Amino acid sequence: GSMPPHSTNLEEEGASIVAFKLVKDGKFQEKGITDILVNQEFGGTRNLKDNLSDLRAQVAANNSGIRLLQSLVNENGLENVEAYMHFIQRNAELAVRNMLKSFASKHGSRASAIDYLDDGSPIKLTIDIDTNTGNACFDFGGTGPQMLGNLNAPPAVTYSAVIYSLRSLVGQDIPLNQGCLAPIEFKIPPFSLLNPDKDVGVVGGNVLTSQRVVDVVLKAFKACAASQGCMNNLTFGDDRFGYYETIAGGAGAGPTWEGRSGVHTHCTNTRITDPEILERRYPVLLRRFGLRAGSGGAGKHNGGDGVIREIEPLRPLVMSILSERRCLRPYGLEGGEDGQTGRNLVIKKGGRALNIGAKRSGPINVGERLVIETPGGGGYGVA
Repeated sequence: GSMPPHSTNLEEEGASIVAFKLVKDGKFQEKGITDILVNQEFGGTRNLKDNLSDLRAQVAANNSGIRLLQSLVNENGLENVEAYMHFIQRNAELAVRNMLKSFASKHGSRASAIDYLDDGSPIKLTIDIDTNTGNACFDFGGTGPQMLGNLNAPPAVTYSAVIYSLRSLVGQDIPLNQGCLAPIEFKIPPFSLLNPDKDVGVVGGNVLTSQRVVDVVLKAFKACAASQGCMNNLTFGDDRFGYYETIAGGAGAGPTWEGRSGVHTHCTNTRITDPEILERRYPVLLRRFGLRAGSGGAGKHNGGDGVIREIEPLRPLVMSILSERRCLRPYGLEGGEDGQTGRNLVIKKGGRALNIGAKRSGPINVGERLVIETPGGGGYGVA
């Protein structure tokens, strides 16, 4: 599938499409995209029908957006619509500048933070704020080199993580837009894990490293403790089907709030498949799905608890897990305790548990069970 735990280059992660005109003269180019999806170096798609349906749905969504925008222009005039587009971005820019000035007045014009992936690779950030203009330089110098794996993250992932964080830190309700980044200068070392070569593996960077960049940004601003820092990517299937889900965990606590339990945190908001639908459509049983009590860090405000998800196959399958925070705990802040690390287990016939580590792909047989225990969030403040 497209979420392999051990990919080292882009071609191993799915169809690599530099450019293709999907709709030409109003017609969906089914033959052209089918040729691309079927003829891949590491094997073509297993479910072309679903791929084409997804692409048609995206085209339909784009057409709907075009109609709505045209309607808005017809109702209000192009000049007014363009003016308000600029107003929205300018308002976001001013909100971020004011937030940065306010932070600098209380904590100084320089802030820094560092966190580590489970393999020890550092993600380091130094923020220098101009107290007069509200400009800021986000310097990721000292971040670890690109890796032989898939936790590399193209710069766009870092930009997205930072814009999300800034939007979360401003003290007013504004639409998320590019204006938030207008005051920001980025320095990301080339060939680091946040600015890698174009052909390296990146699938884990999108779903795991992105979460850790958010944690580092929020840590630098002293905003809250670490959340689970992971999306717990689970895939299973065989030569007939593939299934993919991300699994919730614990959110970090903050100065005035408890961390939420059993939620997706930060840059992800996917809804997990209902148990009835999962068991009806796929050859598995969902044995358990609930909160992992006590996995959140203790503090004046406790971190949220992770979850436990236990799945049993009804026929031999291949199951893969791509996860983080299995070695290094989500940190607490201001004296709060760290959250618990996650754990991935296979329960063999007879009840023997086998820890399979953070990143694994392999067969699972009838009578065995996969248990995913997701990390908790860090606590905030001394209890």
